[in-house]
Amino acid sequence: MLREIRPAIVLLLVLTAITGLAYPLAMTAIAGTLFPVQAQGSLIEKDGKVVGSALIGQEFKDDKYFHGRPSATVAPDPNDSSKTVPAPYNAANSGGSNLGPTSKALADRLKDDVDKLKVENPNAAVPVDLVTTSASGLDPDISPEAAQFQVPLVAKARHMSEEQLRQLVSANTKGRLLGLLGEPRVNVLALNLALDQVAAK
Repeated sequence: MLREIRPAIVLLLVLTAITGLAYPLAMTAIAGTLFPVQAQGSLIEKDGKVVGSALIGQEFKDDKYFHGRPSATVAPDPNDSSKTVPAPYNAANSGGSNLGPTSKALADRLKDDVDKLKVENPNAAVPVDLVTTSASGLDPDISPEAAQFQVPLVAKARHMSEEQLRQLVSANTKGRLLGLLGEPRVNVLALNLALDQVAAK
């Protein structure tokens, strides 16, 4: 019986070593060599300190910064572990809200968010990505229209000209990949870092 089982055990150990150790280590080494920034999480540094990642959004509450999309991620309620509380951009709990188009809770939140944004900029239509969450809840990008919509509020908070901010948004807008794939987008963290740099001058 041992004669029949031994090849299966040997094959299991060999495949485990190849697929569980050798392959992941080789891919990690190759990624670290060919794509060192991406392999480390696409981290963004400012003055030698890591301030975020180009791949994960952050919550900006101050009016002097551009804001990203709403985030649907949650975390356990510290007061009641059977409940959850909002935890924007919680990378440990990526996911959407799972609220469908007939959800009253979603409709109420959207209406409230649109009403708040209309107060900030009453003369412009509210871009859809400023009130809807992404599938992951971690999207770091917004549309150029969403960034331009926020220009009057940020300009007022920073005492800067709207034209200067519009140029900054344009300079930080990335186009479609290869001119075909995806949509034009603005990374909110990169835009806010560029904004701080311009304001410092």
